[in-house]
Amino acid sequence: MEGRDNEEKGPEAEEGRNYCGRLSKSAQKKLLKQQKWEAKKAEKKALEKEQKKREGERKRKEWEERLASVSEEERGKLIESRKSLRKERMEQRSEERERNTERLSRAKECGQKIVIDLEFSHLMTPAEINSLVQQIMYCYAVNKRCREPGHLWLTGCKGEMGTQLKRLPGFDNWIIEKEDRSYMEALEDEKQNLVYLTADSENVVDDLDSSKIYIVGGLVDRNRWKGITMKKAEEQGIQTAKLPIANYLNMSSSQVLTVNQVIEILLKFLETKNWKDSFFQVIPQRKRCQADSEQSQQVKGGENGIDSEEKNDQFESKKQCAQDSTSQAPSHD
Repeated sequence: MEGRDNEEKGPEAEEGRNYCGRLSKSAQKKLLKQQKWEAKKAEKKALEKEQKKREGERKRKEWEERLASVSEEERGKLIESRKSLRKERMEQRSEERERNTERLSRAKECGQKIVIDLEFSHLMTPAEINSLVQQIMYCYAVNKRCREPGHLWLTGCKGEMGTQLKRLPGFDNWIIEKEDRSYMEALEDEKQNLVYLTADSENVVDDLDSSKIYIVGGLVDRNRWKGITMKKAEEQGIQTAKLPIANYLNMSSSQVLTVNQVIEILLKFLETKNWKDSFFQVIPQRKRCQADSEQSQQVKGGENGIDSEEKNDQFESKKQCAQDSTSQAPSHD
């Protein structure tokens, strides 16, 4: 894979692969810690998969034993009841898919435009690209379940990033704008409305303006590329802004959030019109100071302490959500 990437992207791919030599010792330690965590996560998922398989076998055996212990008449009733329950569940899922499709189609007409800028893939390792793909999948899954979904765009959707996204089951049927071009090209007639969201901006977002198009940098930077989105926006001559995080809570580290966290915060705000609730419901507890973490238990009734590790573990369940669109939703490339 690396050899092929290098042939396709030349010096840029080599730059992405050889970044370790330019890292400080502290950054290298952080990267090693991240790699160990990802390996542990993969091991955990494999274990969960095996446990799920064993649980399925146990339930199947119990079902067979139950059928064998009753009369033929009772057996027929049990089987019919199970078929009826499955049919009901399938109908409910079908109705949910239809509702999701209707909401997302309406969002393409009048929803808040939110762009994920995917022009940074040459700065990321394969593992980081995969991480970003998972985050994008999570973003789509969350958006399709919102009462007021946003009008999501993926720009710069090409190269290795585009290849990885196209491998996702059902991706071709996502009701989302997918552009090979940059946002500057795809939205050139609306340049005056482009707003790049970056923690380095001095401008603070008070409210989401439906006439604006908010851009989120699609970069898993691991602290290597600080200020890169701000610099890009300044060079392009477009507006910048940051979320009003500091107005509502104290961060225990930097205010840099993952792509899925930023998107989910924006979607929460579109529904609630309340920044405080949006931040406390989305930002992981480990990124907040102790006082804020305790306060958040009141905001969400004890639900909000979901660490990013736990959220990443939910990606597998979100895959099914994304795949649901395969059988129902029309293509919107």
